[in-house]
Parts: sequence; C-alpha cells; structure tokens
Amino acid sequence: MSSANGAADPVETEVLESTVVDEGTLRRLLRRAGRLLARPAIECLELLLDGDTPYQVRFTMLAALTYLLLPLDLIPDFIPAAGFSDDLVALTALLGLCGRHLTPDIRLRAQRKLDRWFPPSR
Repeated sequence: MSSANGAADPVETEVLESTVVDEGTLRRLLRRAGRLLARPAIECLELLLDGDTPYQVRFTMLAALTYLLLPLDLIPDFIPAAGFSDDLVALTALLGLCGRHLTPDIRLRAQRKLDRWFPPSR
C-alpha cells in the first residue's frame, strides 16, 4: 500500500522473543557443525533477535535463510555448475547483511552464547 503522496506506508514489525526460537534444536544442530560454523549462525540469530535491527534487514535475512533451508530451489542443485548459483546468491546476501549490521554488542551476546553452548577447550 502507499499513502496519498505516493510514499510507501510503514510496515509493522514484531521483535522475535528468544522463547519463539527453539534454542535446543538449534544447539543440537550446531554442535554437529562445531564452534567454527556455529559462530556466524549464532551472530545471525542475535541479529534477528535484536530490537535495533531494521525490519528490512530481518525480513531479508529470514527470506535468505528460508530459501537456503527449504528443499525447493529455483535452479535444482543437481544441474552441473548452475545448480548452486541461486544458493550462493542467498548466502551472499545473508553474509553481506550480517557484515553491515552486526554491532559489538550483538557480537558479544553471540560470543557468550557460543561459549555456553560450546565451552572453549583449554
């Protein structure tokens, strides 16, 4: 929708509460992947949960994550060379957003969660 002057009407957004995310399932999945792969995933989660993250960023991140996780593809993965190109576009968008919008506070919260879920080996 747009207003009388042609500008887009603001979209109502809702901040995700951490109780909405099944952290137990995410933790089990990430334990299989290890600390190295868990760090960016937890940073993305914290970015999504952060109330200061613009709604457009959250929406784009959720769309990219959904596309990467769903088995349906615009270009089937079994097609040589081109099969993973659509996945690469979604992953590039996700990494770009994270790189631009991660704050030191979000990184710190993610690091604390990472250390709780994967205690550093000594």
